[in-house]
Amino acid sequence: MATYKQIIAFIREKYGYTVKTCWIAHMKELAGLEVKMAHNRYEPSVRTNPCPADKRDAILDAFRYFGMLS
Repeated sequence: MATYKQIIAFIREKYGYTVKTCWIAHMKELAGLEVKMAHNRYEPSVRTNPCPADKRDAILDAFRYFGMLS
């Protein structure tokens, strides 16, 4: 499984923008991948910064590139 830094670097290189780690965690959750609880997250059932719809395809592309999704 790729690290968040690897995913961010891949997206920055390929798409030219930087994604937030909370967006990656949200997409991992939506894709059914294991997500650890962040130390600064107040409530497990609430996302204060969900991934914007226009960034989701880039993150899913990174997941596929790193073999996290088939």
